[in-house]
Amino acid sequence: MQWAAIVLPDLALDAIRRTGAHPDTPLALIEGPPQRRVIQSCTATASKAGVRPGQALAAARALLPTLIALDEDSARTDTLRDLLVAWAYRYSGEVALLAPDVLVLEVGGSLTLFGPWPSFEQRLRADLTALGITHRMALAPLPRAAAVFAEHHDGFAVLGANPMRQALRHVPLVHARLPDGTEWFATLGLHRLGDVLALPRAGIARRCGEAFIEYLDRLQGNAPDPLPRYRPPDQFEAKVEFDAPLRSMEGLLFPLRRLIHDLCVFLAARDGGVDAMDVVFAHEECASTTITLRTPAPERDAAQWLGLVRLRMEHLSLPAPVAGIGVIARALPPFVPVIGGLFDLGATAALTWQQLVARLEARMGDGEVKTFFPAADHRPENAWTTNATAAVLLDTGPRPLWLLPRPMPLRDRAPQIVSGPERIESGWWEGSEARRDYYVLETSLGQYAWAFRPPGVTEGPWLLHGWFA
Repeated sequence: MQWAAIVLPDLALDAIRRTGAHPDTPLALIEGPPQRRVIQSCTATASKAGVRPGQALAAARALLPTLIALDEDSARTDTLRDLLVAWAYRYSGEVALLAPDVLVLEVGGSLTLFGPWPSFEQRLRADLTALGITHRMALAPLPRAAAVFAEHHDGFAVLGANPMRQALRHVPLVHARLPDGTEWFATLGLHRLGDVLALPRAGIARRCGEAFIEYLDRLQGNAPDPLPRYRPPDQFEAKVEFDAPLRSMEGLLFPLRRLIHDLCVFLAARDGGVDAMDVVFAHEECASTTITLRTPAPERDAAQWLGLVRLRMEHLSLPAPVAGIGVIARALPPFVPVIGGLFDLGATAALTWQQLVARLEARMGDGEVKTFFPAADHRPENAWTTNATAAVLLDTGPRPLWLLPRPMPLRDRAPQIVSGPERIESGWWEGSEARRDYYVLETSLGQYAWAFRPPGVTEGPWLLHGWFA
């Protein structure tokens, strides 16, 4: 097996940046009691000004007055972590969280599909960069070893078990991700993992406990390392809360774009789609506003969903400023992609029928776009329904594609009868009886018409009811 480990050193900061902060904005997460706030982590812009983790907030602001200091939003960080685990499931069925900041996935079985490791690694990094995630990555036969290598040397890759053990011995202890309570090794002059592994096992067990010995065994592959595997949930729900309520519709598009992109990443990981989702606009002054978007078939194209949202928001009037926005997809049906012809060059520029229907419904509103089905009624004006469960196809004569709203006299002096008559006698029980003999006629101009006369009448004017293509 080959495991890729992805270390997420700035996950909490990444969760903040994804809400719309400029990449060059100096941000810092702070921790500690109110009387002594210290820097927990900071962006590269803040680091260049001298801001460091562990530094007092007052000292950091003295160096960088424009520093924006925030407390960590654990809910936002957890949501982003869950999204990344779902994203990794797209590339491997064996995905696990080794630690809150370490994601591991077994990629040995995926190399035949995504190519050799260098190209596969490049693909993973491109996805993470597009998601706005700071990361470090490494490859090794064991998940914990891969995590140590990613911490020590970004991009490191080792394939065999023996080379992996040799490389582990050269890892500095500060990068070995050892359990808490082992910092005293440095006071003994031990600086590399190999120095610790060379100590007597019994002595280490007495000083550090059996849990530490078990960690070293799992790290080297001398003991099994069961990890709880990820399984995708049955629904998606994500939200963004704003520091100040927004009044502009344009200001809502950036967080909406991010949320919909995250939804589509989640759907791609499941190899699925969604045909309905709710967009919830939260207000401080009143109840939330919810709009529901639907497509005729499951869809996971972020551009298509964002286009539907834009169309709906053009006619949306919100009762109050928006304090937060969320996207919810509860029903996740299987996704069946539209397959075009091999040489259909225009397919990428054209909308599919399902996408066209979804856009029309988004622009016109819910319930304004309908699908018609055949109904159990011989009268042409009653032979359709919008209820799919009531659809019944009757055995009738030929029917035209173009049915007129109401019959009108046929202005043709000598039409020729092609077929007929087909007698229709129906509707007497509900007070709208229809008694007609229908014929297919060819007009003097070569058109094919659908017209009728009263039952049994063979002479006289025709009443036109439709045209055949």
